[in-house]
Amino acid sequence: MKVLKDILYKVSLISTTGDMEMRIQNIVFDSRKVVERSVFVAIPGTQVDGHDFIEVAIEKGATVIICEKLPEQLKDGIAYIQVVSSAKAMGIMAANYFDNPSERMKVVAVTGTNGKTTTVTLLHQLFMEMGYSVGLLSTVENKINSEVIPATHTTPDSVSVQALLRQMLDAGCTHCFMEASSHAIVQERIAGLKMAGAVFTNISHDHLDYHKTFDEYIKAKKKLFDELPKDAFALVNADDKRGMVMLQNCKGTHQTFGLKTPADFKAKIISNTLEGLELEINNKLIWFRMIGAFNAYNLLGVMGTAVLLGEDEEEVLRELSGIKGAKGRFDRISIGGITAIVDYAHTPDALDNVLKTINGVRTGNEQLITVVGCGGNRDKTKRPIMAKIAVQESDKAILTSDNPRFEKPMDILKDMLEGVSPTELRKTLTIEDRKEAIKTACMLSNKGDIILVAGKGHEDYQEIEGVKHHFDDAEVVKELLTQFTQS
Repeated sequence: MKVLKDILYKVSLISTTGDMEMRIQNIVFDSRKVVERSVFVAIPGTQVDGHDFIEVAIEKGATVIICEKLPEQLKDGIAYIQVVSSAKAMGIMAANYFDNPSERMKVVAVTGTNGKTTTVTLLHQLFMEMGYSVGLLSTVENKINSEVIPATHTTPDSVSVQALLRQMLDAGCTHCFMEASSHAIVQERIAGLKMAGAVFTNISHDHLDYHKTFDEYIKAKKKLFDELPKDAFALVNADDKRGMVMLQNCKGTHQTFGLKTPADFKAKIISNTLEGLELEINNKLIWFRMIGAFNAYNLLGVMGTAVLLGEDEEEVLRELSGIKGAKGRFDRISIGGITAIVDYAHTPDALDNVLKTINGVRTGNEQLITVVGCGGNRDKTKRPIMAKIAVQESDKAILTSDNPRFEKPMDILKDMLEGVSPTELRKTLTIEDRKEAIKTACMLSNKGDIILVAGKGHEDYQEIEGVKHHFDDAEVVKELLTQFTQS
């Protein structure tokens, strides 16, 4: 157990009432998880306000209440701590509770619309190959060295983050590479972390259901860089026009990477095929197992990060050339002469990148059939844009379900169809059932053709009416391609 006053170190306090010397058992923001001697943090949320559950938390044994507004009646024996931001206070308190593990590791956060998962996964694999003990926090999975810990959010809550970092430190980890989503940054889930560096991949249309405007979305990403310490590095994509925006007001060391504009870490694409990517870096030709210009950016970001962390550039490139990307990111399946690609592309920019990459390596004699959907209860404005991209960049497009959540799949498909012009409807199909959509793509394909199944990537479920049903795009594609090519 920890002493209350010790875990309040560096928290912005407005007022304190009660015994600051009391010992506390844990820190929670969900009243259902309160036990005896808990600190309950009342956080105002988009759906519910934690302040409404203060009494419940006290009844269940909470002895410390962290809040932005004090209750009208204060109970004896309870410590009430009024703070500027409950969410930020929780992150700082969690860091103190777990003895600030990030201060004894090199923690690097990667943010951007696309490329976060691939970048942190490559960094984790790279540093493991170079002999380090490494932690990973990503959308696909959390890892302590090779031990997998399932992920539920792109970035876990701040208490879980600090607990994971403590586990990593105890396991001997010297580095941790983590995704930092815009939600996580705004919700202060990374508060209390000492960053060794931050990486910006790119920014495009996404999450406007949450941030409301593109400007607010940009500000969310920028907040990560605004809060970097002086001894950290800030590495940004110079080819993205918002890259330099991220560096404004950033106290860390400014560094850039790019393919087109002058940058600290620069490369040129020599060849790009379905088998791999050849880049020229510092007058050296290096072959990578990954595909596409978007992965050239990811590889540059990884190389730059490693060098800025003190690694030898030649060793970094040598190790990187043999590494594969993250699961569900341009996963290639070849059965019976048909190539299927499973990719997480769930934003207009990501889908456009994947389709342009495929079209860039096609001979032109094969069909490209794209299967894509959009998630329910999320940003509706990107639905017609994604459908338009899928139809324009493919020979045939099949619009289908993704994770409909609590929306009717056909309503989502109607939104998507608004982006398809009347002349392009002839090469567009709408099939509500995702397996049937993939099955149709397989039936329509011939030897040499390419099928892109986009939107879910690594996910092994479909979320329908609050229930997660097992569904793995790669599994379904393999099953159906095997069935049709062998029949």
